[in-house]
Amino acid sequence: MADITPEVEKFVKESSVESGAVLVFSVGSTGAVTTIEYEPGLKKDLPRIMEKIAPYGDSYEHHKTWGDDNGSGHVKASIIGPSVLIPFHNSKPILGTWQQVVIINFDTRRRRRRVILQILRSC
Repeated sequence: MADITPEVEKFVKESSVESGAVLVFSVGSTGAVTTIEYEPGLKKDLPRIMEKIAPYGDSYEHHKTWGDDNGSGHVKASIIGPSVLIPFHNSKPILGTWQQVVIINFDTRRRRRRVILQILRSC
């Protein structure tokens, strides 16, 4: 899990758009994007709870399809989703005091995740 809030804030500021929304999208089916209070406890809690929901050691039909071991990662990423849409005003994302944008890799191996940021301008 990585906090990408500074990158999102910089992208919005450099867009020169005053108000709208920024789409934050993770490319790949075992990556997810969400918001969380990025603190040590929740950084442990979220993966622990996701592991209870879709345990790594369980049997997944996906493993039979592709002969790999990351079925649980696909399920976890599907539950959270690949994107968030965050409103912004005065070129600043509107986030709560303790709310950060994070990307999560649920694959069974380390990956460098590609994130797409896109501005949607207010009319």
